[in-house]
Amino acid sequence: MSLPFIQANTNGRLHSAAEPSLTPLNRAFLYGDAIYEVWRSYHDRLFAWEEHFVRLEASARSLFMDLPCQREGLFVEIRRTVAAFRQQTGSTAEVYVRLQVWRGAGPIGLDTALADQPEFVLLVQPCPTIPPEKLRSGLKLSVAKALRRNPIESLSPAWKTGNALNAILGLREARARGADEVVMLNLRGEITEAAVANIAFIRDGTLVTPPLAAGILSGITRKLLLDTIGPAAGLRVREEVLTEADLAGMSECFLLSTTRDLAPVAEIDALRYRVGEGSVGLRLKQAFLDYARDYAARHPELAL
Repeated sequence: MSLPFIQANTNGRLHSAAEPSLTPLNRAFLYGDAIYEVWRSYHDRLFAWEEHFVRLEASARSLFMDLPCQREGLFVEIRRTVAAFRQQTGSTAEVYVRLQVWRGAGPIGLDTALADQPEFVLLVQPCPTIPPEKLRSGLKLSVAKALRRNPIESLSPAWKTGNALNAILGLREARARGADEVVMLNLRGEITEAAVANIAFIRDGTLVTPPLAAGILSGITRKLLLDTIGPAAGLRVREEVLTEADLAGMSECFLLSTTRDLAPVAEIDALRYRVGEGSVGLRLKQAFLDYARDYAARHPELAL
């Protein structure tokens, strides 16, 4: 299958992502000993640059990992990579930027002392979009039955690590039932999040989402919605422990992620939710896009 062009930058060297650039002794490849972060652009500005970098630093500290470059140097490399992508493809679309950092390479073995030095790769491609028909009809979700979310005490979902098997297998189960995405429960049976997104609901005019203590990623879109965009739109916001039994009491549901902001959900297994014209989710999505437009106007220094 022919893949669309993805621009890569490995430790400052620009090349096609189809070209191998890593040693087989890379610890991200061998052990998942890596962290990552994803940005996207709105109006040709890198969105929420600071918030994502702070989270990257927190992930690095949690894994006792050094970063190979600091904030200013990383932005320079992102800008170079985006420019190379546009020159190669002629695309003017909004971009998706993924940074992966690993501890290094070295002799085979789990001991972190065997790693030589931290390295990075940047990947740039057009930002994924939700097909218009899915925006109208909404996504289908299914609650995972065979697998539970990683517990915080084991491998915290708050760390954006290179080990995604828990989410991969949960998503595989949901897809096998014909769903677009999965709803993961923790070991206590509480709702956490989807494989690649936080989850939120509308109940009696209030935006409700699971708390961080349930074992979820501290999503940038989620935080903006809770702290700024939701209240500005006149909504009450609430973090609340939720279980499967609570799903029937919700009127709306949506997924929250960097690349797709708010994605409407029409079904979770047999339950149906409101989507489309007149929905709170659609109003919030527009409010988020307005916020992103204003952010771009306030941050000309983040032009790509």
